[in-house]
Amino acid sequence: MQNWIGWYLNFKRCSKLPTNERVDVAVVAKASIYRKNMKTSKDGLQLIKDFEGLELNAYKCAAGVWTIGYGHIKGVQEGMSISEARANEMLNEELTEYENYINKGVTVPLSQCQFDAMVSWVYNLGNGNLTSSTLLKVLNSGDYAGVPAQMLRWNKAGGKVLAGLTRRRQAEADMFSAT
Repeated sequence: MQNWIGWYLNFKRCSKLPTNERVDVAVVAKASIYRKNMKTSKDGLQLIKDFEGLELNAYKCAAGVWTIGYGHIKGVQEGMSISEARANEMLNEELTEYENYINKGVTVPLSQCQFDAMVSWVYNLGNGNLTSSTLLKVLNSGDYAGVPAQMLRWNKAGGKVLAGLTRRRQAEADMFSAT
């Protein structure tokens, strides 16, 4: 079983700024400026690592994509092998890209837990899914309370509901809602 209970207990301490109330658009425009360079916390990184798992040999994931390390898919080919150190390097290199997707795409202020949950979500699903999602529209409208339900909808691979994705989406939704 994946080790997400430990970080679950840790992120309960996250304070929620802002609250789960709708936010005035003018306030959002000003507030979003300060958080454009948020970075994933240790808890957010651990969430990604726990759900992606570490695979040192290339394999086809449930969606049929060649994958290695902590969910790395770029340039992966059958027969590839890497070290754990290289897997960590690849994750850290890629994390900046996914943080930027959230920093650029989200126009409302986020707490650290909310940011971490969104980075985990986009790391798993990609920026294309983020930009076309109802989740992003709901979040950018200031409807923080509506985001967890939108996250939970993304629990399928190849058209099939997967228990692992359902657990991951629940963990992300819980992290996003942490108080």
